[in-house]
Amino acid sequence: MLSYLYGPGRRNEHVNPHLVAGFRLPMALEPGLDVRGDRDFRHLVGVLTSPLDTLRHTPLASPIWQCSVRAAPADRRLSDDEWADIAEEVMHQTGFAPRGDDEACRWIAVRHADDHIHLVAVLAREDGRNPNVHRDYFKVADACHIVEKRYELTPTASADRTAAPRPTRAETELAHRKNWPEPPRATLRRHVATAAAGAENEDDFFTALEHAGVLVKIRHSARTSEQITGYAVALPHHNNKENQPVWFSGKKLAPNLTLPKLRERWSAPHERNCFDRRPFGRVELTHEERSAAYQQAARATATATWQMRHIQDPAVRADVAAATSDVLHVTAALTGNRELARAADFYDRAAREPYGRQPPLTPYGTNLRRAARALALSGIRGQRGNRPSLAGVLTHLVVQLVALIEAIAEYRQLQQRAAQAVAARKAAAQLSRLSRPTPRPPSPTLPRTPPNYTAEQNAARLAATAFPIPLSDQLADGPYRSSTPTPTHPSPHRGRRGPAR
Repeated sequence: MLSYLYGPGRRNEHVNPHLVAGFRLPMALEPGLDVRGDRDFRHLVGVLTSPLDTLRHTPLASPIWQCSVRAAPADRRLSDDEWADIAEEVMHQTGFAPRGDDEACRWIAVRHADDHIHLVAVLAREDGRNPNVHRDYFKVADACHIVEKRYELTPTASADRTAAPRPTRAETELAHRKNWPEPPRATLRRHVATAAAGAENEDDFFTALEHAGVLVKIRHSARTSEQITGYAVALPHHNNKENQPVWFSGKKLAPNLTLPKLRERWSAPHERNCFDRRPFGRVELTHEERSAAYQQAARATATATWQMRHIQDPAVRADVAAATSDVLHVTAALTGNRELARAADFYDRAAREPYGRQPPLTPYGTNLRRAARALALSGIRGQRGNRPSLAGVLTHLVVQLVALIEAIAEYRQLQQRAAQAVAARKAAAQLSRLSRPTPRPPSPTLPRTPPNYTAEQNAARLAATAFPIPLSDQLADGPYRSSTPTPTHPSPHRGRRGPAR
């Protein structure tokens, strides 16, 4: 650890590494240089680890605790004294080295860049006891909130457990090496959220995952073999060193994707309709039914917007916010639009309640979930012939989703949940860009044919004309019809007219 902190870094990004704070004065702990000009860590290592020799209990499995504390890019450059105060606040809040405790853990803070420091502590108190490492992440977050106010730094979100687990560094680097668009954890989270939104029971859920090409492993109860207690998912191309699939449980994907949480969502009484009566995965809908599914979702979304702004019941608002994620995920999956999928990923955090709580089911949220299931059963992806005629209802649905998510962002801001409000605003901004109509380029004017051109010359000039859109579309759509009619030529056969070109 010390070799890395005082070294050049993996990409030579470490500049002037030095101690800014510690359990003693930094000047007394700073490692010197050996005869070769390298850092000599022997004295510092001996001083830091000496409490491990006098520990009365079994050392912890990981006796070295490390934490990096970074300032936001927009924050000003902090001095060494300010970083030292921040380090002392973190060690005090975690309980590893409370102020005034002379028998606490030994620790140091190393700075080798302008915007962050590294804290290293040996988890062994000088009185021979083990320190309490329980909930250390949340204690560090509390310390960060204190110093943010003290030094007027960029405020960070509270540790309310609404954020989904991020891909690890190993997962991110693997995706980069394999040239995957994103880490497998993010892909699986989207597949599971979409399958849960379009299902009304466990059978529908697992069937949808299989149709999406996801590997599913079901965990059964040790007492009752017929009882399902959990599940795990994996991608076919993501294997470990033993060439076995890398499995992710629902809890590793998001707090609301565990099987018990999904069962609570599916326990809502569904009003049966023409879409719900058909077996999941074997649905053949007409174009009118698909269009009706989108119109139903747009109406349900508009109604939910009114409910978010006028119904003051927190339970109703929480349930509507959670159900909005279902509509967004299903819409993104059906259209295959990656920008819609990004908007759904942005919004995910805004949909969850703090500390893993599941919002109570209400008829208002159930109405949105029923619309999401109707969309899922419509299954228009791949129906290229129906896409142009459904573009209007899809745009209307996206516009309604923008209004609903903006109302949810205002509600999260009133709740003083800054991170969730930011997530909702990012999703609304992403959807707003998609809902803006893209101007279609004007149809080119065909060149007028001089009378002395032959038929072969006219054909060559027409073939050389660059058309931004297919010619058949220009002639078929009224607003985009060419202002100059396509020239026709007389047939070489006397008395008969050739076909119009």
